[in-house]
Amino acid sequence: MAKFYTGQGDDGSTGLLGEGRIPKYDLRMEAIGAVDEASAALGVARSQCSRSENQTRILRIQRELYRLMAELAATPQTAARFHTIDSNAVRRLEDEIGILEQSVSAPNEFILPGDSSAGAALDLARTIVRRAERRVTEILARGEITNADLGRYLNRLSSLVFLMELSENAASGRENPSLAKEK
Repeated sequence: MAKFYTGQGDDGSTGLLGEGRIPKYDLRMEAIGAVDEASAALGVARSQCSRSENQTRILRIQRELYRLMAELAATPQTAARFHTIDSNAVRRLEDEIGILEQSVSAPNEFILPGDSSAGAALDLARTIVRRAERRVTEILARGEITNADLGRYLNRLSSLVFLMELSENAASGRENPSLAKEK
């Protein structure tokens, strides 16, 4: 039977995809963790979505996030091998945003999450994606990674997740979302 632990991280470090280890509190690990959380939150949302196209979309995104985490975990020596998030991936998200924009109405004000279970789960996922974007942007600014498409991908993803939230709310009969400002 396989062991589910190695004990190598007991010293507070973790391995990268390549030679070397870094502290578990390193910003790169924070970014990987935030992307991992975003994928998990998207999984919760996917399990609650009523629209099959959103379920399919989210599953594809979760697979892309897995590859994005691998790219974040790569060392400079192995980075090229794990480079899969590129301008084409960003453009795919932009295309999907364009499709969803035509089927949902954007609110004029900030909305409150919770108009549907799937919508609330998607909103939580969106906020986690935004955190991941902030961490990745900082790593890019520090020069620790160089693929700016990672930040662009996460930025577009948060917009797409918001639109999926609106579409799930509409599918549940909540076309007029709860607004943050009382009327």
